[in-house]
Amino acid sequence: MASLKEVKNRIASVNSTRKITSAMKMVASSKLHHAQQRIERMLPYEETLEKMLKTFLATQSDIVSAFEQGHKQLKCVALVVYASNSSLCGGFNANIIKEMMKAVSHYRELGVERIVIYPIGRKVAEKVTKLGLESAGDFTHIADNPNEAECRKISISINEKYSNGEYDRVELIYHHFKSAGSQILRRKQYLPIDLSLQLAEVKNDRDLQSTVATAESVAYAKEHRSDAIKYEDSDAKPLHENYIVEPSLKELLLKLIPKELHLMFYTALLDSNASEHAARMIAMQTATDNADELLRVLRLQYNKTRQYAITAELLDIVGGSMA
Repeated sequence: MASLKEVKNRIASVNSTRKITSAMKMVASSKLHHAQQRIERMLPYEETLEKMLKTFLATQSDIVSAFEQGHKQLKCVALVVYASNSSLCGGFNANIIKEMMKAVSHYRELGVERIVIYPIGRKVAEKVTKLGLESAGDFTHIADNPNEAECRKISISINEKYSNGEYDRVELIYHHFKSAGSQILRRKQYLPIDLSLQLAEVKNDRDLQSTVATAESVAYAKEHRSDAIKYEDSDAKPLHENYIVEPSLKELLLKLIPKELHLMFYTALLDSNASEHAARMIAMQTATDNADELLRVLRLQYNKTRQYAITAELLDIVGGSMA
């Protein structure tokens, strides 16, 4: 049995760790709140742009963008992988890296000659360097501070390379933020894009109010899973917008479609950022709960050890007086 001093030192150590995990949980909760606000501010623009493109594509189905045209052969594939710069967020980074390796293996089996990785986050950048994969550059600075202008620059570069035939396919690998208790790992095709299908599937299923990972938030995520969403005919609303377009609808669409691509890139970054903070908050909450349970066991052990020591001293006194 451990001595009283050993148990007491361990209790103090666990208490110190608990203070750290509790503080980190509060910080992650605050950052999650700000990340949710960024998504909430972006949604009106996303919904308006989506509505406009739906309207125009419904009236002009013969307009084809270069970003919708697939390439005949897959010689070079680009993967944009969103991770974090720091750890202590559960399986957030491990799941992303695992999905990246699955995508790399898949394309190697298809005989793709070149696979380029865009590592958004230090954790995935380190893994890419360790595995000897081709990296498109250093993008770790935008993982912690999502910036629309920086995302737009990267998106424009990717779009140009796809248009020039340097890339034959581009995919995004990230966590989609659904709620504080649920983040869904996604592997989404970025280019070529079928806008008519892509826009029809867009639906805001995020819970942007709660920053507490409770049983209710997990139940909400299960209830609102994307594969469980059903669209009723009564929900469909006809598009009656009567836009005046200058100089022509074709030229406007050729400008709106790249904007939609920039928005997809930025939205994935916002989702990943919010998912990271939610995952870290849950991990720190779990660590704090485990520390509380360990403290309960250690205090019980301390009391038993103390009682055992007192009993042993009393028996020695009684035995000595009887002798």
